[in-house]
Amino acid sequence: MFFLFLQINDLLVMSKCEQCIIKQFNALKSLTNDELVRISKCKTSRIIKKGEVIFGEGDTINGVYCVKDGICKLSKLSENGKDQIVKMVVKGQLLGQRSLVTDETSNLQATALNDMEVCFIPKSEIIADLQKNPKFSFDVLKNMGHDLKEADDIIVNMAQKSVRHRLAETLIYIHESFGTNPDGTLSVLLSREDFANIVGTATESAIRVLSQFKKEGLISTVGKFIKIEDFNELKRIE
Repeated sequence: MFFLFLQINDLLVMSKCEQCIIKQFNALKSLTNDELVRISKCKTSRIIKKGEVIFGEGDTINGVYCVKDGICKLSKLSENGKDQIVKMVVKGQLLGQRSLVTDETSNLQATALNDMEVCFIPKSEIIADLQKNPKFSFDVLKNMGHDLKEADDIIVNMAQKSVRHRLAETLIYIHESFGTNPDGTLSVLLSREDFANIVGTATESAIRVLSQFKKEGLISTVGKFIKIEDFNELKRIE
């Protein structure tokens, strides 16, 4: 019983914002200890299952989500009903930062790619820190600026790079950003439709290009998982 009590206490300690290591990977690291203690008392933690929508287009977020574990995709639904994946958000990053500086509803949908653990911090609790803590404000704006740069890059890539080139870059990005399983396959399992939605093409085209990569020995597959076999050649694709 004593050991169990210690385990429970450890979990409670780890859930406190001021003692959580995850904050070191986002703007929350710029908050003071007192600010983190206050936020810790008002945040709510939540387990999100794979495939579950965290928030959708048109939703009012009214706060930020801190991703403690897992990966989600941010996507935009086009007029023809096709999803365009614009970003993948991973452990340590924040979701919904724009809600802190604007009253607009979300223009993207966030969907869990695997089981996730997130903490939600209400806007009403964190807005004062944004106004009084210039370092925190600067870090939030810097992260938003980085998101805008990524959005610009996506637009340019869609216009100037071939599907083959974009898909090769996506495979390399996933490998370098999220790592691999023990057998060398990419740790993030994406459907062929997800790959198509990332590079902005039809699912059939993504399947065809991935099949070409496999025939050329650039990748292999283990079930639904993909393994990169030749990084150098994959990087040379234009």
